[in-house]
Amino acid sequence: MLIVAVALVAGGVVVTKFLTSAIDYYCNVDEVGVRRGCDGDRRIRVQGIVRRDSLEKQDGSTVFTLEWNTKTLEVSYLGDPGGVFQECIPVVAHGRLVGEGFDSDRIEVKHTNEYVEKNETRFDQANNEAAACSVSQE
Repeated sequence: MLIVAVALVAGGVVVTKFLTSAIDYYCNVDEVGVRRGCDGDRRIRVQGIVRRDSLEKQDGSTVFTLEWNTKTLEVSYLGDPGGVFQECIPVVAHGRLVGEGFDSDRIEVKHTNEYVEKNETRFDQANNEAAACSVSQE
């Protein structure tokens, strides 16, 4: 019985460690470094609007600034996100905080009007901020 109990506890610890390391916390730019789970060296997903005139190529990486609620975060993405990625649109970057910036290895872009997200209010706010980016910078 003791061996079975130890095996169950050890299995539970392994499964718990695996599941917690597999979770990417979802944060808005203004929550990075403020909200629990949106800091440290763990993987996170960060939502924001690509700031106008911030997009540039540097040594094979795409570098840009994400903004949300007047807070900004510099993002470095190895490669070219391609597709419909551009300035003044809401995106979600997956990766890790490195110093004051964010190293991303995956970019998600909302690309159709038919897309529906579980947390619809976040995308409504993102669309409003993206519209403000387009209008205020012209």
